[in-house]
Amino acid sequence: MLRAHLERHDLDDGTVFDAVAMRLAAAIEAISAIDEDTRADVLGDVWPAMWSVRNRLAHGYTYLNRTIVSATVENDLDDFEQALDDLAAAVDPSAG
Repeated sequence: MLRAHLERHDLDDGTVFDAVAMRLAAAIEAISAIDEDTRADVLGDVWPAMWSVRNRLAHGYTYLNRTIVSATVENDLDDFEQALDDLAAAVDPSAG
């Protein structure tokens, strides 16, 4: 869904920016429901940084640094999607 927003327009569009930020925060929030050991096995030491991004998105939403969100999308989205796939496979091996 996040990529679908990006296909409509780039992050300079305020609506797309908001939608991407909200979807990213929601995805990270969903990961928090996975048991800690599984998260640690799949994500290693990346989880605290991911949760920090979620906190910034969720609690600082009135002022989000577009540069940081843009850099996250441009530089980290592929790895994030792979992590989601890896987590899904770890939680439900038939999902992989």
